[in-house]
Amino acid sequence: MLFRAGITLCILVCAVWAHDGHDHAAPRMAATAKNFLDSLTPEQKAQVVFPLEDEERFFWHYIPTDDIPKRYERPRKGLTIADMSPHQQHLAAALLSAGLSQQGYIKATTIMSLEDVLRIMEKDTKGRRNPQKYHFSIFGQPSETGTWAYRIEGHHVSLHFTVVNGKAIGNPTFFGSNPAEVREGPRAGLRVLGAEEDKARALLNALTPEQRKVAIVSEKAYDDILTERTRKAALQGQPSGLPAAKMTPAQRKLLQVLMDEYVDNLPGELAEQRRERIRAAGNNLYFAWAGVVERGGPHYYRVQSPTFLIEYDNTQNNANHIHTVWRDFEDDFGVDLLKEHYATAPAGHGHNSDAKK
Repeated sequence: MLFRAGITLCILVCAVWAHDGHDHAAPRMAATAKNFLDSLTPEQKAQVVFPLEDEERFFWHYIPTDDIPKRYERPRKGLTIADMSPHQQHLAAALLSAGLSQQGYIKATTIMSLEDVLRIMEKDTKGRRNPQKYHFSIFGQPSETGTWAYRIEGHHVSLHFTVVNGKAIGNPTFFGSNPAEVREGPRAGLRVLGAEEDKARALLNALTPEQRKVAIVSEKAYDDILTERTRKAALQGQPSGLPAAKMTPAQRKLLQVLMDEYVDNLPGELAEQRRERIRAAGNNLYFAWAGVVERGGPHYYRVQSPTFLIEYDNTQNNANHIHTVWRDFEDDFGVDLLKEHYATAPAGHGHNSDAKK
């Protein structure tokens, strides 16, 4: 069990929070972070807490924990669920749920549970696949009105939340799923990120042949999301694909439904920030597809605007392995908001080097 009874508890909590789309995330985040920190031993707290200005805040990835040192000559930091007591796991689950909607929380915990499926599929006896190898890190001092951040990360889950003067930001957000569809065993048929594929296909299938020629930018799908684990999201050149301006109203509705799937992973206030990005973009949105059109083959898509990017890729493991991400070109890791914060802070207040750039 990931968080033991904490999962059930926090799903119920999320259901209550979901009724209020106008509540503020920062107080929930601060309260749950403080409760979690108060439960830790000094040794555990040393693993969890970093200065806000620490470069560690910008290190992120979505590969298995055991693969991190091999690729980057350093382990993933933070305290794992496996190293927590049952009581601490309940409080960690509450911190996870504080930054997600009910939909997002269920996706995150179900993705974590897929490690058990992989353990059986791969006959793993060395503990590489472990649903408790997810790391919790806090940067700075949690406060309802202060400036701090936290990260929850492991295989196929990478969540980053920044609070600046009491305003919460939830970017970037990465969810993956391997297998994308469980095809055997007691969980056969499970598709954690099935809506992300199905809603994109609904839009693709609604396009005319002429529109498809514009939307499909490559006959071969990319090996992964193009932005990968970059600190700042960027795609070279002008956006490609079919612009929303050249879609019918019905097609634009399908595009909105697709984007909503990514928006609604976050709770009311944070989701509204993403909706505002969408509203500000208007028809300056581009839908691009790469790879085969038929279900079951390798495929990729993205939705791009001047301020945000959605990427989805399903090519690995015979096209049964999904990666998805929401990136904000201006405010990943709360950098833009932090820049404004440090520009107006009193002399000697301290600053984050990346926020000044």
